[in-house]
Amino acid sequence: MRAGRLRHWVTIQNPEKTRNQVGEPVTIWTDLATVPAAVEPVSSKEQFAAKQFLPEITHRIKLRYLSGVSHKSRIVFNGRIFELDPPKNPDERNRELEIMARETPE
Repeated sequence: MRAGRLRHWVTIQNPEKTRNQVGEPVTIWTDLATVPAAVEPVSSKEQFAAKQFLPEITHRIKLRYLSGVSHKSRIVFNGRIFELDPPKNPDERNRELEIMARETPE
């Protein structure tokens, strides 16, 4: 993977289950790492759901291999939050990860 293509800095976060002061279960996001990545928009389409148009923006995110990244993780990039599909480890060489992601409206 060529370093010049990794021109965006992203933060990878993993969910952690905990309880609030009342004892209710809540999910908090803890930072796994902030790493350089290539964030590329792939497609944009409108979906009709619940009588509303909901945008689904799909991106391809490439970064150097990092253990601990899964489909439960999320990526924060420039204040935007991305849900992840299961990461692909090309050729199973633990050199890079290729992730398809959807931007969430949070």
